[in-house]
Amino acid sequence: MTAQKKGQTETGTSQQGAAAESGSTKRKPWVKKDAAESMLSLIQKQEERVSKMRKDLEKEEKQLEKLQKAKKVLESAT
Repeated sequence: MTAQKKGQTETGTSQQGAAAESGSTKRKPWVKKDAAESMLSLIQKQEERVSKMRKDLEKEEKQLEKLQKAKKVLESAT
C-alpha cells in the first residue's frame, strides 16, 4: 500500500506542476469588481450580443427577400 501511495503522489504532483505552469502564463489576474461594475459589464455584453443579432437578422431578411423574388419569378414562369 505504501508503494501505491508514493506512486500516486508522485504522478499527482507532476500533473499539478505542469498544470500550474501552463495555466499561469495564459490566465489574466483576477480583479474583484463591485456589484455596479459587474452589472455594467453584463449590460455591455448583452448590448453587444443584441447588436450582433440585429446585424445577422438584417442579413437573413435580405436573403429572404432574394428568395421570395426568385419564388415569384418561378411561379410566374409556370
